Amino acid sequence: MTNHWIDIRNSDVILISGSNAAENHPISFKWVTEAKEKGARLLSVDPRFTRTSSKADLYAPMRSGTDIAFLGGMIKYILDNELYHKDYIRLYTNGSFILNNDFKMPGDLDGVFSGYDPRKRKYNKKTWAFATDGKGVVKKDPVMRDPMCVLQLLSKHFSRYTLDKVSAITGTPKDKLLAVYKEYASTGKPNRTGTIMYAMGWTQHTVGTQNIRTMAIIQLLLGNIGMSGGGVNALRGESNVQGSTDHCLLFHILPGYLKTPRAKDSTFDKYNAAYTPRTKEPRSANWWGNYPKYSASLLRAHFGLSADLATQYKWLPKLDAGQNASWLMLFDEMNKGKFTGFFAWGQNPACSGSNAGKVRKALAKLDWMVNVNLFDNETGSFWRGPGVNPAEIKTEVFLLPCAMSFEKEGSITNSGRWGQWRYAAVKPPAPTDADIINDLQFKVKKLYEERGGVYPDPILNLAWDYGPKSPDGKISTINTHLVAKEINGYFLTDKVVKGKQFKKGDLVPSFAFLQADGSTSSGNWLYCQSYNSAGNNMARRGTSDPSGIGLYLDWSWCWPVNRRIIYNRASVDEYGKPWAPHKPVIYWNGKKWVGDVPDGGWPPLRKPDGTPNDNAKLAYIMKPHGVGHLFGPGRADGPFPEHYEPLESPIQKNLMSKQRINPAIKIFTGKDDAFLTSDDRYPIVATTYRVTEHWQTGVLSRWLPWQVEMQPANFCEISEELAREKGIKNGDKVVVSSAREKVDAVAIVTRRFKPFKIAGNTVHQVGLPWCFGWTTTKEGIKANNKPYTNPTFGDSSNLLTPTVGDANTMIPETKAFMVNVRKA
Repeated sequence: MTNHWIDIRNSDVILISGSNAAENHPISFKWVTEAKEKGARLLSVDPRFTRTSSKADLYAPMRSGTDIAFLGGMIKYILDNELYHKDYIRLYTNGSFILNNDFKMPGDLDGVFSGYDPRKRKYNKKTWAFATDGKGVVKKDPVMRDPMCVLQLLSKHFSRYTLDKVSAITGTPKDKLLAVYKEYASTGKPNRTGTIMYAMGWTQHTVGTQNIRTMAIIQLLLGNIGMSGGGVNALRGESNVQGSTDHCLLFHILPGYLKTPRAKDSTFDKYNAAYTPRTKEPRSANWWGNYPKYSASLLRAHFGLSADLATQYKWLPKLDAGQNASWLMLFDEMNKGKFTGFFAWGQNPACSGSNAGKVRKALAKLDWMVNVNLFDNETGSFWRGPGVNPAEIKTEVFLLPCAMSFEKEGSITNSGRWGQWRYAAVKPPAPTDADIINDLQFKVKKLYEERGGVYPDPILNLAWDYGPKSPDGKISTINTHLVAKEINGYFLTDKVVKGKQFKKGDLVPSFAFLQADGSTSSGNWLYCQSYNSAGNNMARRGTSDPSGIGLYLDWSWCWPVNRRIIYNRASVDEYGKPWAPHKPVIYWNGKKWVGDVPDGGWPPLRKPDGTPNDNAKLAYIMKPHGVGHLFGPGRADGPFPEHYEPLESPIQKNLMSKQRINPAIKIFTGKDDAFLTSDDRYPIVATTYRVTEHWQTGVLSRWLPWQVEMQPANFCEISEELAREKGIKNGDKVVVSSAREKVDAVAIVTRRFKPFKIAGNTVHQVGLPWCFGWTTTKEGIKANNKPYTNPTFGDSSNLLTPTVGDANTMIPETKAFMVNVRKA
């Protein structure tokens, strides 16, 4: 989130799309309710009339996979009616930036941007560059009328997204489109703000990144970034998803969103040079210019003072050129027999993975697997699952029971970036994850010491100082506070920084004090300040709120440097006066910023007399040009979003162009990667979602009889109209099938789904949860010899979903695919 949970109450208009907050983030919904009590309007855009929709002031149905068309129509509406925040765009976006004349868009090239190579399915971005003057500074048109400036190109690009076309693509009636557009565009007034609450319903598409980009463009046009009650706010699906991502859950990043080095980055100097952005913009803070400080401090956190930085960098693993180690690719390679072992740690890919049947086949290609979890699950017991002969499986499986989150002390970082310290509620009957990793590290290191091995240096030199050690060198129990302190970082030598004397062993006060010379450590520069000489800031529980807008700066700690709303200097005008004086995030009192922790202490852009402030910096400090990106050349599939159909679609042609699907996605062609589009055998759009009663794939909830009593079976929600066509009644058992697999479900015949009119044709959509699996069915319980009197029904709905992902992140497309439904 750019903002945070409490701040939702400050919104004037709340758009919930790609999520069902009332059901899947029910605690968060109290802030929506509070906003509504103060007069806010709630908009729900969803293929299904959900519990969120039932609380909305306006509901608009929309076919899954067409969010860019829906939002693109809103951009056109905002631009055509000049409802955008003109001063915000001029000051804080690249709307005035001028592009080179050779840049072309999908309207010019029938579906693709200039530079596309169809053989490589990849763009050469040379033509996406801005025009520059002799000093390398981007050329700008302050009045934004040049036909090649970003604002004019944006208007031209989305001029194609007419009401008629958007309605034909999305199935949303035109009056509903206009109603949503009018409501949300009202937040373009400087004193009003709108926010978006989205989740996997936006991200799990082949255009998932661009879905978010489209909404970010809307928020920039309306001036809603940096504002109280504004922002782009992702609703994470688990309480520490944000924290795990911050600490490099994904293959392409190191902690703090540093880049994972590749083979071409052969030295530490080359690595830093490759990933440290440079800028010619005189007013850009270009905060990522501090990259070498953060990368050096990370190396020291990993390896201490065991060697110089150049040597320690060599110890870091490197990705091969072009290597993609994302989720889909890992299991694709596993299915090809490229892995011998696999740790399934706190996960259940046999149910959570897209095309779960392929995942289960891949597990059978392993020599060994370690399943670390609380309960048995479909991953750990794949070898005795439906249709599997255990005698034919070579994989040796080890189940390691572990502690539950509330049985261990440590921090979680929620969607709003608040790091909150938790104490252990009870003593666990099983070891914590940290202690399992500690045992593993000790034994692996000992093997290298005793037997040697290929390239032992990274293992033998790894810093591991998380508690007192026994005579054999092993830490008996991990001290989580020591881990948190290492993440914050230490001074490793006596050092004077910013006029202050620090001693070796002192905790670093904040990331502004980190050094590039190896004299400081930090396991994650973004968390530098979370645990310093003031103590464990994540454990703070102060309830004062002098801001009056719910910042609560003394409750827990928020990255970066306790800033609650990111890019908050964009919430003021050139003179430091808030756009919305009744709910200011910060303001300039003539000497300093007051309110939230500002995005830097520089003064406003102008002095009171109207002259430019020479010491000022632009608000978007993490961007090299210092401004928000209406034009975003960093994406793999285009600098502006463009509507493409999902891999599997009910229509043969993309109504926007000849390019049917995202031109930059990877197409998997293995025998287990079947997909069919516009096929009469699978004419129904399907999507998946969560339910309140179960947790993720159900591993933590399907073994609890009281939870299963509330939600006992895999179900398929279908419209009354489709049910009549199929002769299906409410409560009937049905079979849902796709080009890959089929699953059993109980039919829920409901008015929550309605048929769509797409390109003049009737298109039905159904929905299924993804929280069920075979281990808690009657058959699974029998196979596991476990006494359990309240079994569930049905296997994972992810058996139906395809192997395909977003062009930028490779997140799987599980929210729009094609199926058929028949009575069992």
